[in-house]
Amino acid sequence: MPRKKNEEEPKDTLVGLVKLLAEERDIDEEEVFQAIESGLVAAYRREFGGNKQDVIKSVNAEIDRETGEIYVYKLVEVVDDVVDEANEISIEQAKEIGYEDVEVGDEIEVGIDVEDLGRLAASAAKNAINQKLRDAESAKIEHEFSGKIGEITSGTVVRKDARNVYVNIGRAEAVVRHEGQIRNNRNEHYDQDRIMKFLVMGVEEANGRPSVVLSRTDARLVTKLFELEVPEIKAGDVVIRSVAREAGSRTKIAVYSKDPDIDAKGSCVGQRGQRVQQIMNELAEEKIDIVDWKEDPALFISEALQPAKVSRVDIEITTNDNGEVERKAKVIVPDQQFSLAIGKSGQNVRLAARLTGFKIDIKKESDESVEASKALIDDFTVVDDEAGKEE
Repeated sequence: MPRKKNEEEPKDTLVGLVKLLAEERDIDEEEVFQAIESGLVAAYRREFGGNKQDVIKSVNAEIDRETGEIYVYKLVEVVDDVVDEANEISIEQAKEIGYEDVEVGDEIEVGIDVEDLGRLAASAAKNAINQKLRDAESAKIEHEFSGKIGEITSGTVVRKDARNVYVNIGRAEAVVRHEGQIRNNRNEHYDQDRIMKFLVMGVEEANGRPSVVLSRTDARLVTKLFELEVPEIKAGDVVIRSVAREAGSRTKIAVYSKDPDIDAKGSCVGQRGQRVQQIMNELAEEKIDIVDWKEDPALFISEALQPAKVSRVDIEITTNDNGEVERKAKVIVPDQQFSLAIGKSGQNVRLAARLTGFKIDIKKESDESVEASKALIDDFTVVDDEAGKEE
């Protein structure tokens, strides 16, 4: 179909800008052109829509991909008698503008003369390109960090409000929510411009843009810090079997060596304790207990209760009525080790239970001796009663 194009100079600058941005930001240039065309239509309707009687039902815009020339047009119906001038054209007028084979009822394109098309196009192009860049950047952020969930990232604290800490992690701004912040450690500060390490928890939508959610409290952060700091873990010779953490206060980590010539605990501690101290420094001096993982549950529980010394561990593994496996352990410790085994506010035994997967009941040797004596007396009493009945 013939078109009456606006008498404008080729928009080489527009085409060049689109191609340049598409290449630099890795965006499909055709999508940018389409976005500008949609923006032109929206801008035209906003500025030249007229009153309700003059509303054009179908407005479209096209940009020549080579020259940048812009064509704004409307679809009108060919009729015998024009009633709606905005959306109808007589058959005689249609033939005059070049549609020689047109018939009544056909729809044809008619160019729209826009006096201020240059300004309109510039505004539409600017808005469309900016939106496309935002969309492309958002897609990149979501794609990049969705694949980094559970990994460590470094970032710079930007600001802090009553609930959240906002962090710059390069191409994106991330957020550390209330539950992801260490709040019970006076050495943990979220000061502006401070560089810290975080665990990537996920990507969420916030104000129409993806927001990367970070954490300083997740136990996996400790695991990842050891992987960064200990070459033997990174190489796979030393394996972290389990971690129990109360963020900001204490962590217990169980390690195992696949190579009998490598000391798992020693590798993690490092020469003069430098490796574990480096991790503690990153975690605001959070205490870290490194223990050897043992296949034998009793030995593992003894290790997990360090620094307390254990006298005996009795294991009981049963299945309840719901088919769930219950793991219980009665641990006997010397009287003077009881407080150490329990820990301040029960923290040591609580972390040991989480590290091993056993419900741990700690008894003093003296209490166990008393209970054993009482049980022995009860047994003799039962025997004497039964003997008396036989007489």
